Amino acid sequence: MPDVGEGLTEAEIVSWRVAPGDTVTVNQIVAEIETAKAVVELPSPYAGTVGELLAEPGVTIEVGTPIIAIETAEAGSPAAAPAAAAAPVAAAEGGAKIGEAGVDGRIATLVGYGPRQGTVARRPRRGGAAAAAPAAARPAALADAAVAPAEVEPPAPTAPALVPDEPRGGRGDLVPLANPPVRKLARDLGVDLRQVTGTGAGGVITREDVQTFTTDPDPVAAPAAVAAAPGREDRREAIRGVRKATAAAMVTSAFTAPHVTEFLSVDVTATMDLRDRLRAGREFRDVKLTPLAFVAKAVCLAAKRTPSINATWDGDAGEIVYHGAVHLGIAAATPRGLIVPKIRDADLLDLRGLATGLSELTATARSGKTSPADLTGGTFTITNVGVFGVDTGTPIINPGEAAILAVGAVKPMPWVVDGELAVRTVCQLSLSFDHRLVDGEQGSRFLADVGALLEDPGVALTW
Repeated sequence: MPDVGEGLTEAEIVSWRVAPGDTVTVNQIVAEIETAKAVVELPSPYAGTVGELLAEPGVTIEVGTPIIAIETAEAGSPAAAPAAAAAPVAAAEGGAKIGEAGVDGRIATLVGYGPRQGTVARRPRRGGAAAAAPAAARPAALADAAVAPAEVEPPAPTAPALVPDEPRGGRGDLVPLANPPVRKLARDLGVDLRQVTGTGAGGVITREDVQTFTTDPDPVAAPAAVAAAPGREDRREAIRGVRKATAAAMVTSAFTAPHVTEFLSVDVTATMDLRDRLRAGREFRDVKLTPLAFVAKAVCLAAKRTPSINATWDGDAGEIVYHGAVHLGIAAATPRGLIVPKIRDADLLDLRGLATGLSELTATARSGKTSPADLTGGTFTITNVGVFGVDTGTPIINPGEAAILAVGAVKPMPWVVDGELAVRTVCQLSLSFDHRLVDGEQGSRFLADVGALLEDPGVALTW
């Protein structure tokens, strides 16, 4: 498993694009992996024939662990691919290719460098024996071309990798051994492997052991539960990937930054009329111009008048960092959870540029192609809850930022205009801000500025 950058230490195999026996070329996509921040396509650093897939889809793998073995054209040489083909994946430091050790002894990976050779060890098996398979048990070409540090040898083809489950309490102190597919089956069925007796060689738990346990569990170790009707059983899903990272970030933010939330209802009739006129014009005819684009522009303009709204609290340094640029995060719902990709230097873009950036950002996010780099370095976030028909909410600030703005549904509502009741297009805004960085006066002024720009876009000409 290569180092995908951003300080991430593990990733999950989502799917394989190749199978044993397939011929692959340098930079051909061989798998999709999901990190805590995004789904990433994994290219091959070698040209050759796939010898073995060493990890099952759905299993979380630590960086540096072998996941695939490729037999190169020249047996026993990890650099067998032609030099011209290998050049695109040469490491920036030391000239090392992906999978080879550089001048400092570290393994070149997709992004940055992995651990030094010899520093990665598997968890010990029962009785303290090392879990690594002997190098002699595998063909030399496969052992040398594994996409991981050479010191961590993948298991022999005739003996699938046996990974001990994490200790979770139960019968005895021994950690049970089981193949990744068996552990996944147990997880899907809600079976605690520590309660299962393995019948395989050396006490290894097999698929049949898990299936037998579900039909005839130990009455002492696994008390009988009330049976659910077919199709109404509880479903368990591992906390991982984007959901795991989001949960950790939100808990950290909620219990670190003192949140204050303010609300404002805005008559956006004039802005929606302006949108209709712009849509009819030639410049915006081929652009998806949404209300969110106007909100994004208003935020960028208002942030210049309240710099603390675009700042970061650096407690370690004892400083407040006032950012010179607005890197605007837009919360986007995807099949794998909520992510917040960024529009870099949003304050330098005009309305058309923001509208185009929003369209590209959401399309990329929903297709699962957002890169990890596009999910970091934001300075202010907008979350559009109105797209779900929700009026308002109390959003949690993204860690490292000073504030977040929630935009509610834009819809007709009764409104008083010049003392008369009328039907107007109204939107509710809610701003949560970190009270260490933004005091009540500053937060209120910023929210009022955003509201004023949406109520009358012409106000921008007076600033």
